[in-house]
Amino acid sequence: MNDSVFAADTYITPPGREKLMHRLLFRCRIYYVLRFIGVVLRYWNIARKDLDHKTWSRASRDIFEVIEDCGGRFHITGLDNLRKVKGPVVLVGNHMSMLETQVPIGIIFPCKKVVYVIKEQLQTVPFFGAYVKKCISVSRKSPAEDLRQVLMQGSEKIASGLSVIIFPQATRSVEFMPEKFNSLGIKLAKRAGVPVIPMALKTDFWGNGTLIKDFGPLNLGKTIHFEFGEPIEIKGQGKQEHEHIMEFIQTRLAQWCAEEKQS
Repeated sequence: MNDSVFAADTYITPPGREKLMHRLLFRCRIYYVLRFIGVVLRYWNIARKDLDHKTWSRASRDIFEVIEDCGGRFHITGLDNLRKVKGPVVLVGNHMSMLETQVPIGIIFPCKKVVYVIKEQLQTVPFFGAYVKKCISVSRKSPAEDLRQVLMQGSEKIASGLSVIIFPQATRSVEFMPEKFNSLGIKLAKRAGVPVIPMALKTDFWGNGTLIKDFGPLNLGKTIHFEFGEPIEIKGQGKQEHEHIMEFIQTRLAQWCAEEKQS
């Protein structure tokens, strides 16, 4: 998959991308789990030494292709909004599944180099931890300390030319709950003096598992949606901007759910 794939404002998975092997194996999750693990191991030796954004993006796009090979259908819009800002931004989105911690890197690069705000425990996960060791980590034990870490580390990352992806929800959730959607991304953007780009997503194609949360069932009837909104400059305390982001996400989710019911 080359960079021209995401050169337009919209990307829609072409029909017929599902692999025959996936169908022959009765679309069981073992096929995508093995393919996913294969990608992680393929780049792990580089990741544990010094993972550059080009290699990270390549691994992300390999996972993107694995998802399409397993019947995943992407509908990505608003890519031009990423190109409207020449420098770094803060991307703020809802958190629904493991998919959005794997795929956005490959979509956004080379337009922007990004890092995530993640739980610090993820950096110690065997193999996968090597990929996120340069991300911003928080303990989620003390909101005040997490805020300090994100503002300090995030500002440093942005000053070095990196954009930051934040999922303000504490945990993954299919439902969007505004009361659990904090304004950490707004605070970071204001401190660093960069715009915020809302990121609405619907990734429940990749379900959460019962025994192993990261590897749940694939819901083949669900389209994977990503939409990047217009860049927003933070003015004042950022309250209106925060409400705008939540409205953007809620509106898109409602629209996608309605389309899903009609299909």
